[in-house]
Amino acid sequence: MKKLVLFFMAMVFSGALLAESPNDPEKKAFIDDLLAKMSLKEKVGQLRLISVGGDLTLDKALEQIEAGEIGGIFNTVVEPDLTNMQDRALKTPNKIPLLFGFDIIHGHRTVFPINLGIAATWDRNAIGKAAEVSADEATSDGLNITWAPMVDITRDPRWGRVSEGFGEDPYLTSEAGRIFVEKMQKQILSDKKSLVTTVKHFALYGAVEAGREYNSADMSERKMFQEYLVPYKAAIDAGSKAVMVSLISVNGIPATGNHWLLTEVLRNQWHFDGVVISDHGAIRELINHGVASDAKDAVRVAIKAGIDVSMNDEYFLKFIPELVNEGVLTESEINNACRHVLELKYDMGLFKDPYRNLDPKLDIDTMFADNRLHREEARDVARRSIVLLKNKNKVLPLAKNKKVAVIGPLADSKRDILGSWSGAGRSKLAVTPLEGIQKVAQKADLISYAFGANLSEDQQLYKFLNLYEMTTKFDERPADKMIAEAVAKAKKADVVVAFVGEAEGMAHESSSRTDLSLQASQKRLIKALKATRKPLVIVLMNGRPLTLTEEYQQADAMLETWFLGTEGGNAIADVLYGDYNPSGKLPMTFPDNVGQIPIYYSHLNTGRPHGTENMGKYTTSYFDSPNEPLFPFGFGLSYTNFTTNYSLSSNKMTKDGEIVVTVNVENIGDRTGVHTVQLYLQDVTASVSRPVKELIGFENISLKPLEKGEVKFVIKPEMLKFWNDKMQYVAEPGQFNVFVGSDSTTEDKQTFTLLDK
Repeated sequence: MKKLVLFFMAMVFSGALLAESPNDPEKKAFIDDLLAKMSLKEKVGQLRLISVGGDLTLDKALEQIEAGEIGGIFNTVVEPDLTNMQDRALKTPNKIPLLFGFDIIHGHRTVFPINLGIAATWDRNAIGKAAEVSADEATSDGLNITWAPMVDITRDPRWGRVSEGFGEDPYLTSEAGRIFVEKMQKQILSDKKSLVTTVKHFALYGAVEAGREYNSADMSERKMFQEYLVPYKAAIDAGSKAVMVSLISVNGIPATGNHWLLTEVLRNQWHFDGVVISDHGAIRELINHGVASDAKDAVRVAIKAGIDVSMNDEYFLKFIPELVNEGVLTESEINNACRHVLELKYDMGLFKDPYRNLDPKLDIDTMFADNRLHREEARDVARRSIVLLKNKNKVLPLAKNKKVAVIGPLADSKRDILGSWSGAGRSKLAVTPLEGIQKVAQKADLISYAFGANLSEDQQLYKFLNLYEMTTKFDERPADKMIAEAVAKAKKADVVVAFVGEAEGMAHESSSRTDLSLQASQKRLIKALKATRKPLVIVLMNGRPLTLTEEYQQADAMLETWFLGTEGGNAIADVLYGDYNPSGKLPMTFPDNVGQIPIYYSHLNTGRPHGTENMGKYTTSYFDSPNEPLFPFGFGLSYTNFTTNYSLSSNKMTKDGEIVVTVNVENIGDRTGVHTVQLYLQDVTASVSRPVKELIGFENISLKPLEKGEVKFVIKPEMLKFWNDKMQYVAEPGQFNVFVGSDSTTEDKQTFTLLDK
């Protein structure tokens, strides 16, 4: 088997795939004519994105729509409400249709793994399938825009929204974001299955200090452009027609009011011509940030910075006309923002077909009809997301005739397995791990189940989880009785499978943590199960890296399963019983302890690197902890084993040349498996310090037992570029180290030289 992989990385992609021309004279004439007819109030209406609910009843929203005061609706996903709202929009003098948006983060009706799990596939086809099915279902429900993908790089697992992103690495996150845009939005926005993407949260949201939600980020311009801004740029270059702005301050200026970020970088440097949307309530929050004196001033700051659309708008309609009349804002500034919205609607074909995909007769039962194809696709992506972290004495896969005790507070939770941001999913349609295991076992009486322990004994945690909805069962029985029941069933089994981790609400927006260990109740349960001396398989369900040093020692086998979505239980059973050989790889480093955070593989070296000889204690290290994480970025085991060796086509590269990396892979085990070949690069000497390693390519290859295969990567000079000491994007001549391996710790190194000619 051979695969040729061409990576023209540069962390910058070749450009949008969209067919719409930005210089379309017919479109310009249409928009110019429309703007000339519109009143200032109607223009402001196009800049307002509104959610129906609370004080704004549907009837009130319909009145505002007919008055031309609303340009888009979000969080409504039922008929006939959508059609009724579009009817009202078309009764306005200029008949401008509405946008209909929803958070479609990792699936819609059919829920896929959380994005961190999708990233763990390291599989472009799997990533694409999740995005494609999501868009297909969303557009079938009448939606036409979503607030995804989230491409915020994060290296701090204390942050709750880790679950929503694709991990710590600029390249892997860029690839995932690019694919989401291409598969959701399609090449032509007027395609009936096109779901306009909104890349978010621009910018640096994942870099909040201390991992605390909504905190500030302060970062050098070089680090921004070299690492954290890269995935946003990739998604924009792939064609994303909308950007959502982060809720935080970036270098002392709130992103919502940051002219440098939204205008100088996004518009002027990157030439973004789409719609810039504030996050929910962000305009008002400019007052709290201390950059606006009141609500009216906050509107001024946001418009001047480059905001087009206000999500859940409170103030635009009230204050923009006043600010224009006072000369604080110009009508041309409002025209410019309105033009971006109208151009998007034009490109989407909404002026020609405003009822695209709307069906007033679409009922809830039809929406949630069992889509077997989509469920099978979700199951396949889910099992590819699972990462095997340990498999002592080949405890896994399980024999189907073995007695298995399924234990734990997450083993039969339909809500938790869906994960966060799955609002359109139905928990009753989800398959729990217990249900999946029961389907696979040869006989029903081979499987026993015990709840074992509550997720936590901390009532404050349950109070927090119940602020919006109850997500996890709380058993009122005494803790010792629950553990005794679990131990009794474990003793009668051949193997124990314990499902532990987080409730989905613990890995969500505004769910930051300072302690990343399992809750004490779960730790006691695992200790009791370990004492039975039965083989112990720990299955993790969580939305972020956890600190698991003790559990890793206790487990005979350990699986990271994230929150896998609608088909999660079936996917877990597929892997536990060997119907699928796990192939996932970690998209984030798992720390040994929270004191190591932030911890990530692509760090800079120091003048006194850890392990330097003859330096004694005077190296970069801790005296009470290892430097190394528990699990490195890119790590993941298999039920089989692979060997690799590779060669470079040359040890020299000219400025317009290339080097081919040929990797030979062999499956030396007794099971078919997928191996992810990872390609890393190090710029040895440059005008600024460069990372010890950077991922620049990866590819999956499936091999049967004893089968050999080949993967080829092409390294181009563009892939060697970085932001130098003068903030110029260049490739500097010199030595480069190439690393090929199965994770970021690989030391299999070869070297080439970039020539100055």
